[in-house]
Amino acid sequence: MGLAFALAMLGTIVVQFSLTYTQMTSFEFRRSGQVLKGEMKLLLAMPPEHLEYVIRERATDDLRRVVNEAGIFTASHQPVAGELRSWPEGLVADGKLHNIVMEPEEGSPYTLRFLAAATPDGHIVVLGRSLHVLDEQKLMLRHASLVTLVPIVFFALLAGTWLSHRALTRVKEMHEAVDLIRQGDIHERLPAGTQQDELQRLAGSVNRMLDRLEQLMRDMRSVGDDIAHDLRTPLARVRVGLERALSGPQALSAETLRGVIERAIGNLDQCFSIITALLRLTEIDNSKGRAAFARIDLTTLVYDIVDLYEPIAESEGIEFQTLCPESKISVSGDRDLLIEMLGNLVDNAVKFTPSGGRVRISVSMTGHHPFIAVEDTGIGIQPDERQAVLSRFYRSDKSRHIPGSGLGLSLVASILRLHNAELKILDAQPGLPEKGVCFLVVFPASDYV
Repeated sequence: MGLAFALAMLGTIVVQFSLTYTQMTSFEFRRSGQVLKGEMKLLLAMPPEHLEYVIRERATDDLRRVVNEAGIFTASHQPVAGELRSWPEGLVADGKLHNIVMEPEEGSPYTLRFLAAATPDGHIVVLGRSLHVLDEQKLMLRHASLVTLVPIVFFALLAGTWLSHRALTRVKEMHEAVDLIRQGDIHERLPAGTQQDELQRLAGSVNRMLDRLEQLMRDMRSVGDDIAHDLRTPLARVRVGLERALSGPQALSAETLRGVIERAIGNLDQCFSIITALLRLTEIDNSKGRAAFARIDLTTLVYDIVDLYEPIAESEGIEFQTLCPESKISVSGDRDLLIEMLGNLVDNAVKFTPSGGRVRISVSMTGHHPFIAVEDTGIGIQPDERQAVLSRFYRSDKSRHIPGSGLGLSLVASILRLHNAELKILDAQPGLPEKGVCFLVVFPASDYV
């Protein structure tokens, strides 16, 4: 990383040098051209006698400062006046600028910019300007670049080495934390640090993943305990009933045997319902695809559930109400799963509402979010239990006398997670949790059509 940083700095210097070098050359060429053309315009405007005098005597006036070589030639390139005594090889009297390399008898060759133009009397005026200023500037630029190159590269190597060491130190700390986690310390987390960079964001994402995994492991442990507890009770009742039947009188009546068998079947059915619900939860939690998703009309969904549960509610003496809009409210989802979700909520409402109570199902909008509300006048849920009832096998003390496995709301929560929907548990009558509960299912705004 340090070497790469130094190479990047070196590349920057090369690019800067090249751009400066090119701009400097372009500027000097443009300036020398403007000077020669300006002087040529002034000279051509003079009378021939005065022009010859100026060229001959230019060493004593300001012309010498801007023009390094000047001369007047005949049309056949014979010198007439000025210190330029020979026609530059390759020069054309076309009024355009020409770069010509001059080779003196002594010394190194040098480049002059020449401009040649014809006068009204048939002579040719030749002006030349040296590029020695540009050569000096280029030399200074090269020297400055070479002088600054060493400290800049040295500084780049130091900075790159420091940055790479700093990054590798953080990576080493992360590796050490990962080794501890791999060895079984699930409470260990990657060091996030205070830097707002990609490593911090990566560490944050991994830590959130570890938090989720730790929570899942806790849930698995508690689920194992809960399964053992919830299956043990009905299985124990089956065993006790069968033992009593065996240890009782030798000749049991058919009615007695029938009762023992019915109770055993009921307890085994409870075991099967728990196992089925757990398998269904696993199936939903492991589902990653949404191939079965389609547009679902919530009103039609509610009426299907009403047709199923209204006779049950009437048999229990519970009033059943529906509040659905005339306009269509649809969401994207799996119809079978949403039927299962709503059926669990309505089944809970009917199960925990005493005779003479009321269950109401409504469909509407809150902002841009479609929602379904299932409200009852049953035993309610206390605020401190509203998160716990969504976990598997949880049952409050006041509901333990009612048959159930404690998995219904867990199934609802899993289905809603798959649909990116939210389940809110509210009081049916605000401030009075013992007067009933309202389950509010809020769907994403993007699902609404």
